[in-house]
Amino acid sequence: MPRRKYAWEKLSDAQLLQQRLRSLRVTVEGTWLEDCVSTLYEELEERGIRLRPHTWISSEWFSPADVAGIAIPFYLAHPRLMKLEKKMMLDVEGGTWSECLAILRHEAGHAIQHGYQLQRRRRWQQLFGRSSKHYPRYYRPNPASRKYVQHLRLWYAQSHPDEDFAETFAVWLRPRSNWRTRYAGWPALKKLEYVDELMEEIAGKRPLVTTRERADPLHELSQTLADHYKKKQAFYTFRPPKTYDRDLSRLFSADPRHRRGRPASAFIRRHRAHIRRLVARWTGENQLTLDAVLDDMISRCRELNLRAVGSDRKLVADFTVLLTAKTMHALFGPSRRKWIAL
Repeated sequence: MPRRKYAWEKLSDAQLLQQRLRSLRVTVEGTWLEDCVSTLYEELEERGIRLRPHTWISSEWFSPADVAGIAIPFYLAHPRLMKLEKKMMLDVEGGTWSECLAILRHEAGHAIQHGYQLQRRRRWQQLFGRSSKHYPRYYRPNPASRKYVQHLRLWYAQSHPDEDFAETFAVWLRPRSNWRTRYAGWPALKKLEYVDELMEEIAGKRPLVTTRERADPLHELSQTLADHYKKKQAFYTFRPPKTYDRDLSRLFSADPRHRRGRPASAFIRRHRAHIRRLVARWTGENQLTLDAVLDDMISRCRELNLRAVGSDRKLVADFTVLLTAKTMHALFGPSRRKWIAL
């Protein structure tokens, strides 16, 4: 099927940012997202789950309370919008087949919880907690905890009972996940075994909630893309305290003998994209957040007049370790940080 053409495809980034979300008119149908959703449906069918979460385009990923459906962010529905997302956020969440399916499986867990009202069950509450618990503005996960599965980044299962269930369901649903072996000896295995029993119980049954409601559909969103990204960037550009002067001075040189050497700020600028991607992959941190930290580090290197002395290979390795350590401290250290929602 030929891809639908849109007037905004040829606009510059500046012009596209002035468009309103509702004017984009993109849909799941006729895009690669339709194939992703079909694959999700096939996985559910193989497990005997009757519910098929309906999908629609909105501003972000979510599954509304008491609705057995999944909202998918608009940028995934067109290559031009994915390109803009990459420019504005330095990453495209769900932009690959495997990542899109991973998020769809997670959101399907929410939709099935809503559709079958699973949170009302006593055993569900004993294992996951109460769904009515307030969603936190902050959460501080324990990366070493074995009480939770690990599916999406930043140990997301630890943020709320609903997310714990959705993550556990996603691990259970993924083909060839070998969860019994992977989580052998973990307290989280009890949750996976419960989900296995629960899905066998509801297999073939009609869901209790059958509304096809679509919360915040794209055609009702009047904000411009510029406003959308301004808000989104503000959410992710968390700036930890500037505590890296000593570390930067250890890694780079302020010795007058090296004053003609390459500025450390230029070294970081040259390698920032590569290092940013590596640290994002290792820590789960958002690339936009890391970019803000790198900006601060570049400024400090200039102010301290630091020089990059030695081989690039070793400096890149050492600087990557430094940024990873600072990121993990910001995520799990004494100071709290913003909760990242999907």
